[in-house]
Amino acid sequence: MQQLNDFLSLIDSYIGSSPWFPYALLGTGLFFTIYLGFPQIRYFGFAFKVVSGKFDKAGDEGDTSHFQALTTALSGTVGTGNIAGVALAVHVGGPAAIFWMLATAAVGMCTKFVEVTLSHKYREKAEDGSMAGGPMYYMKNKLNMKWLGVVFAAATVLSSFGTGSLPQSNSIADSMKEVFGLDEMLVGGVLAVLLAFVIIGGIKRIAAVTEKLVPGMAILYFIGAFAVIFNNLENIGPSFISIFADLFSGSAATGGFLGASISLAFGKGVGRGLFSNEAGQGSAPIAHASAKGHEPVSEGFVAILEPFIDTIVICTITGLVLLSSGVWNEKYQNNFDFSDIYVLENSISLDEEEGRHTVINHIEGVDRNMLYNGDLEIRNGKIATDVLFIHARSEAENVLIEDGDGPYNGTLAILDGKPQGDFAFSGKSLVHSAALTAIAFTKGFFGESGQYIVAIGLLLFAFSTAISWSYYGDRAMTFILGSRSVVYYRIVYVIAFFLAAFTDTTIIWTLSAVAIAVMTLPNLFGILLLSKDMKQTVKDYWIDFKKDWPDEKTPE
Repeated sequence: MQQLNDFLSLIDSYIGSSPWFPYALLGTGLFFTIYLGFPQIRYFGFAFKVVSGKFDKAGDEGDTSHFQALTTALSGTVGTGNIAGVALAVHVGGPAAIFWMLATAAVGMCTKFVEVTLSHKYREKAEDGSMAGGPMYYMKNKLNMKWLGVVFAAATVLSSFGTGSLPQSNSIADSMKEVFGLDEMLVGGVLAVLLAFVIIGGIKRIAAVTEKLVPGMAILYFIGAFAVIFNNLENIGPSFISIFADLFSGSAATGGFLGASISLAFGKGVGRGLFSNEAGQGSAPIAHASAKGHEPVSEGFVAILEPFIDTIVICTITGLVLLSSGVWNEKYQNNFDFSDIYVLENSISLDEEEGRHTVINHIEGVDRNMLYNGDLEIRNGKIATDVLFIHARSEAENVLIEDGDGPYNGTLAILDGKPQGDFAFSGKSLVHSAALTAIAFTKGFFGESGQYIVAIGLLLFAFSTAISWSYYGDRAMTFILGSRSVVYYRIVYVIAFFLAAFTDTTIIWTLSAVAIAVMTLPNLFGILLLSKDMKQTVKDYWIDFKKDWPDEKTPE
C-alpha cells in the first residue's frame, strides 16, 4: 500500500503539486478576465438579480432553481478548506497567504463564469429525463473529443471518493471522537444512512437539502467567528495590515512562527484558494448544469458569486479569526503528527534570522544537510541528547515520548530526521489546520465552548461536501455508462463513506490530488479552445436580453 501511495505521490509531483500547476490555473483565469472585460466585476451586482429568479421564464428546462444550483455547488466547495485550509495557509505562509487566497478567488470568479456557461450550454437530457451537464459534455458535443470527456468523467468519479466521500467521513469521525468522545463506527453508520436518504432522491432532493443546509451552516459558523472578531476588535486593524504589509518581503518571525518567504506565502495561498473554491476544476459546472434556464450565460452569472462567497467572504472571516485572536503564532500542548516532525542537529540558533531560514529550508526540502542521523537517549520520556526537535514548523517544547507502557526509556533511532519505531509524541508547538481554528474559536465570547462550533461546523461542511460530490460522481457515471449505472455507484459511495470513518485514508488523499489534476487540465484546455464561443455566447445573451427586458438597465 505504501508503494502505491509513493507512486501516486510521484505522479502528483509532476502535475497537481508541480510549480507550474497554479500558474496554469491563474493564467487561464487572467486570460478570460482580460478577454471578456472583467466580467466578475461588471456582472457582479447583476448576478444577484439572476439568483433571485427575476429573469426566469415559464417553461425553462432544468431540475433546480438558480439558487438551488448555487447552494449545491457551494455545499461542494464550502468545507474543510474554509476551516482547515485557511489555517494551514497562514501556518505555512504567514498572513500574506490570505492575500493570495483572495487574489486567486477574484480570478477564479471569472473562470467559474466561463466553465459554468459552457457546461450549461452543451448539457443534455439523460435517459431518465434529468439534466446531465459538465465539462465532459462540451468536450463531446462541441469539441468532438468524447475520449477527453471520458478521461474527465473517470477522474470525477475518483475525485468523488477522494474528495467527497472518504476523507470527509474520516474527518467528521475524528472530530466527533476528539470533541464529543463518539465512536467512529457509530458516527460513520448514522451519517451513511442520512447520506443514502439524501442522494437516493437525486438532484431534486439534494438541492432541497443543500438550499437549507448551506445558509444554516454558514450562519452558525459566522456566529462563532464574529464572537471571536468582536472580542478582539482592537486587533482587526493590525490583522488587515499584516495581510498586506509583508506581501513583497515575506513574513518575519514572531512568537513561535519562524517566518515565511514570499514564495511560501504565494504558493500556499494560491494552493489553498484553489482547493477551497475549485475554480477551473470543472466540478461545480456539473451542479450548475442542472439549473433551469433558457440562456446558459444566466447560470454563468450565478457562478460568479460562488468563489466570492466561499473564499472572499468565508475564508477572509476565518483568516481574521486566526489573526485577531493571535493563536496562529502561539504554541499549544498537542499530540504530534509524525509527518510534521523533524529532528535536526543542534548547531542552529533560532534567535538569528539565518538559523530560522535554515530550519525552514530543511522543512521545505531545500537543504537536508542538517538532518539528524543516529540514536537519541530517552529518559522517562524526555530527550537527553542535544538536538533541535521541530514540530509543525516550530521548535517543540516539553517533548514527551511514549510507547505502549507510558513514558519511554531507552534509545530512539533517527533516520534522516525522522524517528523510527512505534512511538507517540506530544509537547508544546504551533498547531495548524482544523485544530488551530478550533483553538481560535475559544478566544471569543463563547470561551471553550467555541470549539464545539468548529466541530459542528466541520460536521455540516464535510457532510454537505459528501452530498454534492455524490451528484458529481453520478453525472460522470451517467456520461460513461448511462443512467442505469448510477444506482450501483450510489451504493458503493455510501458503503465507502461508512468504512472511511474508521479506516486509514492516506492513500485516498493522494489519489484525490492526482484525480483533481486530471479533471482540471482537460477542463482548462477545453475552455481555452472555446474562448471565441464563450465571447459570442455572452454577446448573444445581451442581444436577447434587450429584446425580452427592454426597460431593464444592463451592465453590458
